[in-house]
Amino acid sequence: MTAETTLPTGTDLLSEIDRLRKEKNAIILAHYYQSAQIQDLADFVGDSLELSRKAAETDADVIAFCGVKFMADTAKILSPEKIVVLPDMDAGCSLEDSCPPEKFKAFREAHPDHIALTYINCSTEVKALSDVIVTSSSAETIISQIPEDQKIIFGPDRHLGGYLSRKFNRDMLLWPGVCIVHEAFSETELLKLQQQYPDAPIAAHPECPPTIIDHADYVGSTSGILQFAETFEGDTLIVATEPHIIHQMEKALPNKTFIGAPGADGNCSCNICPYMALNTLEKLYTCLRDLEPRIEIEEGLRLKAKQSLDKMLEMASGTIGKGDLGKV
Repeated sequence: MTAETTLPTGTDLLSEIDRLRKEKNAIILAHYYQSAQIQDLADFVGDSLELSRKAAETDADVIAFCGVKFMADTAKILSPEKIVVLPDMDAGCSLEDSCPPEKFKAFREAHPDHIALTYINCSTEVKALSDVIVTSSSAETIISQIPEDQKIIFGPDRHLGGYLSRKFNRDMLLWPGVCIVHEAFSETELLKLQQQYPDAPIAAHPECPPTIIDHADYVGSTSGILQFAETFEGDTLIVATEPHIIHQMEKALPNKTFIGAPGADGNCSCNICPYMALNTLEKLYTCLRDLEPRIEIEEGLRLKAKQSLDKMLEMASGTIGKGDLGKV
């Protein structure tokens, strides 16, 4: 290995990332599901759309998005003039994978009297085929504005769509996608954990299946769960979402205890997102150094996808980053 290809390590690696950040006029975005190390060096930590909007407001030339590809794509949709890099282009999403654009297009064409409300966890191509993009924080506000006689397609997350359908008593056609992380939580193991901590409330992400949601005291997005952590009464909270979010809770509230909801094996390790875990400090360093791998989106496609994002912001701009789907 030559000197040019030898990667720095330890504190040298962190110093080099910081040097490149300044040299390239870059900002580093980290989703709550990233490792604690990446969260701690990021300029912004947050939900996916919240991060993209913050990045668009900066004068940075480069966005290094430590998340998954659809998130980096969204940043490029909102900031076409900026260079957007993703540490690992294989960092995908099971929800995006579950909804191929050609199949979603055929599904829409088979139901022409339906509008498509589509969760942001989807490809740019699916965003371009949608009427309104929703986040877990904006979905309620948007659905409440749609006439009750208007038929709705909701995709790609059937658990989020099902939760909203039950809460609003709206009959929606649900695309059958799921998040592999939230699907892995075990009701049996959660009930065992409740017996150990009978006074601890449960905060759950709406991507969880109904068997988990039904036991939750609070349902909301990552930002909403963080806000609930700051306000709940008591000293222990059970958290049913990707466990790396607990890092932010422990930093903000060191005197409280946060326990990740268990998977079928009785611990939360199986609920670590394998896609998010592909991003590492070493890959962040090389993507800042080389400005690769780079997100590129054809302009016509970008503009079509932006229309559905703009529609969401028009209908529910004030909800972004709030993450509050309310108590169940």
